[in-house]
Amino acid sequence: MAITAKQVKDLRERTGAGVMDAKKALVEVDGDMDKAVEYLREKGMAKAAKKADRIAAEGLTGVYVDGNVAAITEVNSETDFVSQNDKFVKLVNDVTKTIAEGKPADREAADELKMADGKSLAQSFVDATATIGEKIVLRRFGLEEKTDDQEFGAYQHNGGQIGVITVLEGADAATAKHLAMHIAAMKPKVISPDELDDEFITEQLALMNHKIDQDNESRALVNKKPLSHLVYGSAKQLTDDVLAKAEEDIKAELKEEGKPEKIWDKIIPGKMQRFIDDNTQVDKQFAVLSQNYIMDDSKTVEQFLKDNGAKLVAFKRFEVGEGIEKKQEDFAAEVAEQMKN
Repeated sequence: MAITAKQVKDLRERTGAGVMDAKKALVEVDGDMDKAVEYLREKGMAKAAKKADRIAAEGLTGVYVDGNVAAITEVNSETDFVSQNDKFVKLVNDVTKTIAEGKPADREAADELKMADGKSLAQSFVDATATIGEKIVLRRFGLEEKTDDQEFGAYQHNGGQIGVITVLEGADAATAKHLAMHIAAMKPKVISPDELDDEFITEQLALMNHKIDQDNESRALVNKKPLSHLVYGSAKQLTDDVLAKAEEDIKAELKEEGKPEKIWDKIIPGKMQRFIDDNTQVDKQFAVLSQNYIMDDSKTVEQFLKDNGAKLVAFKRFEVGEGIEKKQEDFAAEVAEQMKN
């Protein structure tokens, strides 16, 4: 039977398929609209299955606030080019909104949520993969809830490459957003040093000392004094005994320098603070409260929040592709292969 332009248009509106795919589906099922939808769905699932093993490390984050609930998502594509097209951007926004409103407990529950067009969230990704032509996946999502007395901070950086949600107590919207901007830039993992695992601290301290060794190799070439290794990395390691020993060492140093004891009380606090700063570098990298506030590095984030009568309750930060091992492209080899063919 002849397929009309209106039939093709109606099928495209229902499925998002391309013109030729919609027309072919209608031809295959003799114009039956419901069968055409099912035909396209099955074709879409087959296409998605073929792309399942591909690496999708590009994409966008989504952030959506719905009253006292905020959602953050990471939706991945294979290429940055595809992640910027209108269909993909709309998918990210629609999925994030659906998750915020549906508040799924896990990924399985998220997949079953109904999107605005009535499709399940899982089916929407199958259709997107078939329509766009690349593997499109919801990599992860997070939800935060607040009370009426708390404030959300929502921020996306670099066109959605990084997304952040903060929950603050005793703060206004501006403070909550400013902290979200800080977190986007500084990449903390936890709120306070107490949340850092002891083994993680040890590993990071070893990496920092390895970097010092590399720096010292360069310093030696220009006859510069080598930097000392860090002994501690976190406030968790600075016990009363450690601090007492550091103070005794400072006093011995002042005595050796011939500084009068009557002025030691003015010197020791500054030197002790320097000791603490030098030996909490893991905290400063990974615990947001210990970091220097990016908009005023004369104070820590903890001091910034205290000055504003605020407390950080929770945060989530997603960066597109973090932790995914991307395929390494050998451009020269690719060009050589094309020339050979």
